[in-house]
Amino acid sequence: QVQLVESGGGLVQAGGSLTLSCARSGNISSGNIMGWYRQAPGKQREWVAIITMRGRTNYADSVKGRFTISRDNAKNTMYLQMNSLKPEDTAVYYCNENFLIWGGGTQVTVSS
Repeated sequence: QVQLVESGGGLVQAGGSLTLSCARSGNISSGNIMGWYRQAPGKQREWVAIITMRGRTNYADSVKGRFTISRDNAKNTMYLQMNSLKPEDTAVYYCNENFLIWGGGTQVTVSS
C-alpha cells in the first residue's frame, strides 16, 4: 500500500521561498502521475502542479513561473520549489498520486 508524507512547510514572508517534499513508500508502480494540491481556509482544494513518471509537468496559472515541481524516482520523492511566495499561497499543501492517494498535508503560511 502506497503512503505519501509531506514535509517542508512553514512560515515565510512574502517574496520568500520554500521547498516542499513528498516521500513515497510502498509498492513501486510504473506510469504514475504525482501532483501537488492545496487548500486554503474556507476554500476548496485546488490543483497546483502535476508531474508524470517521465518528468512532464503542468502548472496552475496562479503558480506558473513561480513554482517548480520535480521528482527523484530513485528516491521515491517529489518536490515543490516555491519562489516569490504571496500571502494568497497560504494553504495546506497535499501531495497526490494518480489522483487517488493523498498525503496528510503540510501547512504553508505566507505573511505580508
